[in-house]
Amino acid sequence: MATTSDRIIRLQHVEVRVPDLELATAYYTEVLGLLETARDERDGAPRVFLKCWDEREHHSVILREAPTHGLDHMSFKLNEAADLDHFTAKLEAAGVPVKRFAARELGPGWGEAIRFDAPSGHLVELTHGTERIGNMLPKTNPPPRPQDLIGIAPPRLDHLFVMAEDVEAFTAFFTELLEFRLTEQILANDGHQLATFLEHSHTPHDIAVITGPNGALHHFAFWMDDWNGIREAADALAYHGVTIDVAPTRHGVTRGYTTYFFDPSGNRNELFTGGYWVDPDFEPITWTEEEMGRAIFYYHRQVNERFFTVHS
Repeated sequence: MATTSDRIIRLQHVEVRVPDLELATAYYTEVLGLLETARDERDGAPRVFLKCWDEREHHSVILREAPTHGLDHMSFKLNEAADLDHFTAKLEAAGVPVKRFAARELGPGWGEAIRFDAPSGHLVELTHGTERIGNMLPKTNPPPRPQDLIGIAPPRLDHLFVMAEDVEAFTAFFTELLEFRLTEQILANDGHQLATFLEHSHTPHDIAVITGPNGALHHFAFWMDDWNGIREAADALAYHGVTIDVAPTRHGVTRGYTTYFFDPSGNRNELFTGGYWVDPDFEPITWTEEEMGRAIFYYHRQVNERFFTVHS
């Protein structure tokens, strides 16, 4: 039976809205280099399922055609099927309504799942049993990576960053009910949380939240293997005319290296690498309001207004 620390493994997938499905699909497959695994239509809206090359499971990004852009839901992977019952009981005991779905009920490759709303209005899913389709490499004597990858080709989805009017309530929900660990926080001078970073996968963050409108998406991030990968990806983005939000630089929070940019719909993406290992007894790191600029962009020591105000 899973323990408290390992019931949730990591971020499983994100589903995002895009007004032009074919344009978005071309960007995510030809520029970013994700792999298309399926298409379907749900509630009258066409969807495209994508995965990064080194992910074994069916999908990590779902694009849904819609008039607006933004986040439909986030999904986290559970270690065992019994963990669905554990979290259902825990959430319902706290007065949170939970909906349960059978495997494949929500779409191709989907595992059994539960869904519920966070205090910020974000739809959260926990799932187990997503179909495994492999990572393009043999299981015996594999090479380091496939030879026919297209575009930037990040190996996996890494984390999600959202916005909430009440960061404390969001953080308490994820730590107390969903058993995430707090790794870092940015505190205002009056002591309330401006941003928090939470994990289950022993990385600096699987999800983070910053003060802003309820339900908003700030960005979702893909992992790159090293700093050179970040720089080379920025070259590719510039070549393809992709709008770069923040050129390659470093975070103070998480110690990670990063570049931010926008998909054709306006959803912000990030490429991320670096960071540190988080043990179960990790003691959270605190940044003060005066040092928020250094926390977000360590070299520049200031945050541009767009980073706080542009979201989807």
